[in-house]
Amino acid sequence: MEVKLKKAVSCNHMPMGKKDSITSKPHSCAYCSHSKKLPPSASDFLGEGDVELFDRQLHSLIERTFFFAPPSIATTVFDWYVNLVFSPEKQLKLLHSANEKFLKLGNYQVGTCCNLSSEPCTTPLPQDRRFDDEDWKRSPYNIYQQSFLLTQDWWTEATSSIRGVTQHHSELLPFLVRQYLDIFSPLNFPWTNPVVIRATQQENGLNFVRGAHNFIEDLSRNIRGEPPVGAEKYQVGVNIATTKGKVIYQNRLIELIQYSPTTKTVYKEPILIVPAWIMKYYILDLSPQNSLIKYLVDQGHTVFMISWKNPEVGDAELGIEEYLNLGVLASLDVISKLLPEQKINAAGYCLGGTLLTIAAAKLAKDKDERLGSVTLFAAQVDFEEAGELLFFIDEVQLAYLEDMMSQKGYLEASRMAGTFYMLRSYDLIWSRAVEQYLLGKREGMIDLMAWNADATRMPYKMHSEYLRRLFLNNELSNGRFNVGSEPIALDDISIPLFVVSTQKDHVSPWESVYKIHLFVDADITFVLTSGGHNAGIVSEPGHPHRNFQKMTHKKHETHLSHDEWREKAESDEGSWWPSWHKWLVEQSSGKSKPPGMGNAKIGIKPLRDAPGKYVLMRSE
Repeated sequence: MEVKLKKAVSCNHMPMGKKDSITSKPHSCAYCSHSKKLPPSASDFLGEGDVELFDRQLHSLIERTFFFAPPSIATTVFDWYVNLVFSPEKQLKLLHSANEKFLKLGNYQVGTCCNLSSEPCTTPLPQDRRFDDEDWKRSPYNIYQQSFLLTQDWWTEATSSIRGVTQHHSELLPFLVRQYLDIFSPLNFPWTNPVVIRATQQENGLNFVRGAHNFIEDLSRNIRGEPPVGAEKYQVGVNIATTKGKVIYQNRLIELIQYSPTTKTVYKEPILIVPAWIMKYYILDLSPQNSLIKYLVDQGHTVFMISWKNPEVGDAELGIEEYLNLGVLASLDVISKLLPEQKINAAGYCLGGTLLTIAAAKLAKDKDERLGSVTLFAAQVDFEEAGELLFFIDEVQLAYLEDMMSQKGYLEASRMAGTFYMLRSYDLIWSRAVEQYLLGKREGMIDLMAWNADATRMPYKMHSEYLRRLFLNNELSNGRFNVGSEPIALDDISIPLFVVSTQKDHVSPWESVYKIHLFVDADITFVLTSGGHNAGIVSEPGHPHRNFQKMTHKKHETHLSHDEWREKAESDEGSWWPSWHKWLVEQSSGKSKPPGMGNAKIGIKPLRDAPGKYVLMRSE
């Protein structure tokens, strides 16, 4: 893609007219001679003579080695430190807090040594299960635990609630400090972890032998780019993603799967599911017993699924518009051709739901009435409070990330996986390391974990655009999001919505998902279900310990805050899937015979069996 300038300017880092080494087109640079530099575009791959080459390669190396750009950390720490220096009252409070915690720990230690009952000084956070073992309550391990937790509490207090610190820095610094402190948790060292000591005594040290074997095996698999141990027993198309169907359409970005009917009649309105491009679609078609696709088909729905291609170097230029046009809109065109005059119920998961909402707004603007309803699974339209992923998103971080992606034209799958691991490092990194390498145990692999290990890459342009336009600039909810040259508005959407959120979602917090009520003038049935971003959605009937709340907000009704909604919404036990099926039936105009699998007469013929070939493309 050649960058077109309104006015010819000289290039500071590549002579104008010199052919780009990748595109073989005359170089035209939008960065140069501007007082404010723009972010690099996907086509701006590095060429010979580029004086920014060393900077970009350095940034790329740093970004690959660390998950945070040093300037971002430095500005965060500096912002906090300077404001703390000029906050003497806060300093006094921290000094008092440190003395108070020290005295509490001393009293607790004396009481423990004298066999006196004494209450712990502090307790772990509800989601922190590192110290659940009863041995952490006896000496000396309770002292190790309490010392660590008090230190953690003090640093959280020290890095929070300082006037003058920007909001992003005030949220980022406690996260960074927690990452650092987690390294020194007594859980991580065999001589301070009572569970490891007990296992070593009982097994005469064989746990360390098994742990060393586990470490070498994991390291070698990681070097070879192989999936984790146990994932090989789950094979796509063999025992997961096995719902019968056909790929009926393919372009350079998607395969469109139509699933085979299992009932004699089906509801007239088909369902199109748009998964996020940062995940493989078969999270919604895992094992037969927890497959949402199979559940829908067995209830009498005709289901279509988008399967995104795992991007390669040649896909660097694919951006939001390509994902919209080649993905959602192209799929709607195929379904409308196959089932003319029929409304389509569309559903989107995570960022796939955001993309579907953009498509729905564009269709509404164009007076295109093909959509009958929209369902969103853990999907946001406002990213001001978009969860802990915002820790990784600021101008500096994105600049370094873009320089790293410019080396290959895409973001490696391991990078995104590492980001999610850091969000729960004490659980997904340190606790797992203790379990596998100090205790010598292997965690049992399940289908959801095998899916999670089957990560995808992301093309340069798309990853840069959605991080900037959605997360950093929040263009969609602010009314500044353009599709092509035309702006879209969420309040143009008037069709019914079914919106699912999850209680323990650190990627799409339910309070953020709930904000859709502020932007869409439509009937919204909102559901809050137990579980997290993935487990709360994969919540089949019969799944133990599941519950949800649900309430419908009619258009033009007075808005409720999320706290008010939670107080008034009805509660129910079990899976939310039957509730969604009932809602879909309410949107239906009746039943008919199942449609054919494609239609060769109109140029839509089956290409191959589901799950297709795009989903089988593995990342390095």
